[in-house]
Amino acid sequence: MTKKTDRPGIVFMGTPGFAAGILSWLIQNGYPVRGVVTVPDKPAGRGLATRPSAVKQTALENGIPVLQPVSLKETAFLEALSAWDAPLFVVVAFRMLPREVWTMPPSGCFNLHASLLPRYRGAAPINHVLINGEKETGLTTFLIDEHMDTGAILLRERIPIADGDNAGTLHDRMMTAAGPLVAKTIDGLWSGTLRATAQPQVAPEDLKPAPKIGRETCRIDWDRDPVRIVNQVRGLSPYPCAFCTLRKSGVLVDVKVFQAQAEYADHSLTPGSIRTDGKKVLKVACRDGFVQLLEVQAAGKKRLNAAAFLAGFRDPGDSVFI
Repeated sequence: MTKKTDRPGIVFMGTPGFAAGILSWLIQNGYPVRGVVTVPDKPAGRGLATRPSAVKQTALENGIPVLQPVSLKETAFLEALSAWDAPLFVVVAFRMLPREVWTMPPSGCFNLHASLLPRYRGAAPINHVLINGEKETGLTTFLIDEHMDTGAILLRERIPIADGDNAGTLHDRMMTAAGPLVAKTIDGLWSGTLRATAQPQVAPEDLKPAPKIGRETCRIDWDRDPVRIVNQVRGLSPYPCAFCTLRKSGVLVDVKVFQAQAEYADHSLTPGSIRTDGKKVLKVACRDGFVQLLEVQAAGKKRLNAAAFLAGFRDPGDSVFI
């Protein structure tokens, strides 16, 4: 019989690299993972070869059994999940769970969310806190209920956002902090010392959403102020990346922007107009100033700094970003 002083066997549910990093931390620190639940393998890449999720790859590398149900209500899946007899489920970056799943483990089913709930509920909190220019974010563990990211809070950890952070650097710092927080939550639920508290009431206008990133979220609107554009670049770099379209001599080319710098200034230029010395400086006019492009990638080309990009862009002529 398992003693309460032992670490519980857990089921881990997740999909992307963020979740895989936390799963690896738990395994390396001696938390017994009885099984993993993740999405079915999907076609990816130019050849559309079927690829497993990052969580599945981590599980297989560590000899952990994997379930990949199409539906989380399948009878066969629920029976297999129950057969693992895990007292606690851990969920990170996965689908909404039906009641049949989250009520199964006797010691609880909790989710780790990459924001300070109740703000930034949704699929892409790391991106949206940067897009909105926040100075602080955090991690929250909470008990799963019937709704999206609304369950009672278990633990929270605040994480400052540095001026130089982008989605990639913030993702990595949060992933590093998440492993110990998840472990602390497991230990607290298993020992019975951790109590959940309802999420605080927040005015609707202060509840900032974090929906899945789409193409229109990534398109740069040059009729915005420079800081807002730079925050958009930060929040989407290095993936999926903010982009704009360069029109040069009637030819349209999409250009991704990985790094940029804001500059407030008075001017009478049309938003999207280009100002460059032809050597190192590539600036784009926007409302109330300019955005200096520091690192870009034209469609079908390599990722380049401004100087290298300008080496192949000697004569801006009638070029404009739209």
